[in-house]
Amino acid sequence: MYLEDSKSYSVSCVDKVLGDAKNYGVLRCVPNFREDLLGVQMESLELIFVSMREALEEFSGIAKGLSKVLHDTNQMVRGGLALTAKQLQLQVGILPTIADCLGGLQTLSDMHQAEYALKSSIISLLTWKSSSSDIAAMRQLLVDQPNIPKDEVQSVFDIIFADEIC
Repeated sequence: MYLEDSKSYSVSCVDKVLGDAKNYGVLRCVPNFREDLLGVQMESLELIFVSMREALEEFSGIAKGLSKVLHDTNQMVRGGLALTAKQLQLQVGILPTIADCLGGLQTLSDMHQAEYALKSSIISLLTWKSSSSDIAAMRQLLVDQPNIPKDEVQSVFDIIFADEIC
């Protein structure tokens, strides 16, 4: 990850350096050196963009998968099994209710959908002219996990693993 961030940084910085002929020294004698070097740098930047788009597609698959699981579960609980409101709220010991589980799944699905929409819109704004720091920040944003507050995660774990805590 760090290597790829530093690659995007170096691509943008090198582009500025490549524009100035005085930076070539003795390499000015090598035919097409400047063009070849610029070509390699652009290929590297293109690979970074492709990698970011692939990671975004993977995240999209996760978000869609959660949405499908939520839909299927709701269909099963509300349609196939036709549970009553009382059954949805039924709690056995300290285990979570079916309604709690459905609510948690809905929250996770919504968070992933929102996170995907945010990351997708931000990544789509990157261009070949983006600064190195913008590219590095967008790569980091893309690989970061969905931003779920720690206390909310702990609350979900407390409900799910309540029988193990006691």
